[in-house]
Amino acid sequence: MCPPFQQPSHHTHKPPRTILNSLIAFPPNRDTLGATAYFIVRKEGNILIDCPAWDKNNQDFLESNGGVHWLFITHRGAIGKSAQIQKIFGCEIVIQEQEAYLLPESKVTAVSEKLTIDSELEVIWTPGHSPGSSCLYYNSQGGILFCGRHLVPNRDGVPVPLRTSKTFHWHRQIKSIKSLLDTFTPQTLQYICPGANTGFLRGKRFIDNAYNHLASLDLAELLTTQSLF
Repeated sequence: MCPPFQQPSHHTHKPPRTILNSLIAFPPNRDTLGATAYFIVRKEGNILIDCPAWDKNNQDFLESNGGVHWLFITHRGAIGKSAQIQKIFGCEIVIQEQEAYLLPESKVTAVSEKLTIDSELEVIWTPGHSPGSSCLYYNSQGGILFCGRHLVPNRDGVPVPLRTSKTFHWHRQIKSIKSLLDTFTPQTLQYICPGANTGFLRGKRFIDNAYNHLASLDLAELLTTQSLF
């Protein structure tokens, strides 16, 4: 039996919505500083990427769409109510090993550098924003990369790294972008689904032509950049 919710009175519910075939985006979550969570509905098992606002509406939505088989956390700031979600759905939490300790009471699968979940899903460690910042690659619809705060859209909707006072290691973050460029091609990376700044995408919640956008970044210049906003 699922535990009852006490929904905050200030919460105004906005429903999740489909943005690509079988891919759903949740509204930004206050608990994770306005981060966007995503949900992929698949016959092989549904996967939730980061934590949406945890209320009865979102729980009912997930239940009505087959529940959650995996919960992938892109970085420590997106953990949200992961423990509660696991208790309700019995899902497997996947998180990079350097941040797994932040879920001491949960059963987690700790990722080192890469983890193949199945033929369509692969976790890639992309340190920089945080020690365990990671991306999830979904080999569908031309290739979709869920990147948390590793890459976020700027005001033009272009994916860029964002250096902040909490950035763990800027040079590693830029190196992680280079690694993604070496891993993918324009044919295998069509979309990026960022975990923050999605308001700059004007309702789309994804960035298309993703690989070419990344390839156009001047990584050498970014190494000396103090701030991109």
